Amino acid sequence: MNGLRRLLILGAGLIGAVGVAAAAAGAHVNADPNLTTAAYFLMLGAAGATGAAALAAARGPHLSFADAGGSVIALGAALFGGALAARALWGIIIFPMAAPIGGTMLIFGWLVLGLAAFERGGRSA
Repeated sequence: MNGLRRLLILGAGLIGAVGVAAAAAGAHVNADPNLTTAAYFLMLGAAGATGAAALAAARGPHLSFADAGGSVIALGAALFGGALAARALWGIIIFPMAAPIGGTMLIFGWLVLGLAAFERGGRSA
């Protein structure tokens, strides 16, 4: 596994853990619906990034659309979920338009991941 994929799995583990913590905070600390939304997107982004890293590893050592898509999904989920959670828990705005930018990154990341279906090369099945 190359360094990018290791970093992607580490990031997925971190955003997944933050997602579970956000869900717990939403249940026990603050019932703000934005916190629940943040938890969902963080956990789904973590699962998507993990799946993308697994697909990329199965394709071989070279960088692929799965690597790029998974990376953008992880970053987008962290930005979108982090912006919503920070606002719900502490009233902090990370920066203007952080959530919409993160959401747009998520959409783009999933589209890039989809391009991996048409990628040539790598291991044959």
